[in-house]
Amino acid sequence: TAAVCQRGTPVRCGQAIRLTHLGTGRNLHSHRFTSPLSGNQEVSAFGEAGEGDYLDDWTVVCSGTYWVRDDEVRFQHTSTNVFLSVTGEQYGRPIHGQKEVHGMATSSQNNYWKVMEGIFMQPSEAFQMEQYHAEL
Repeated sequence: TAAVCQRGTPVRCGQAIRLTHLGTGRNLHSHRFTSPLSGNQEVSAFGEAGEGDYLDDWTVVCSGTYWVRDDEVRFQHTSTNVFLSVTGEQYGRPIHGQKEVHGMATSSQNNYWKVMEGIFMQPSEAFQMEQYHAEL
């Protein structure tokens, strides 16, 4: 949240991050407004070129030390404590069938996320050294 994350830098469980949409430069954002379909907390896109505010910060909730590519993860909004979620509510317009993403107050199966596609970045050299360092 304070600086741009360099490619290959591992993300720690419990770390606050911002998720920026590459196409629009907007951040995943939430605030205490009601979402239109489910009545949960609204999640939207906010900011310009990755710049935003404290309402764009999400805590990575996972087991272990780092967010691992093949593991499920949760994102908890740092200001309102809701979990990033998706349920069955679907929009009719503007994109028919698009599901509503919203914030839920409680953790459930609806707020687990898993990386399904994208580009895998090799961990940084410093991280690799940390993983294999052993005291004598």
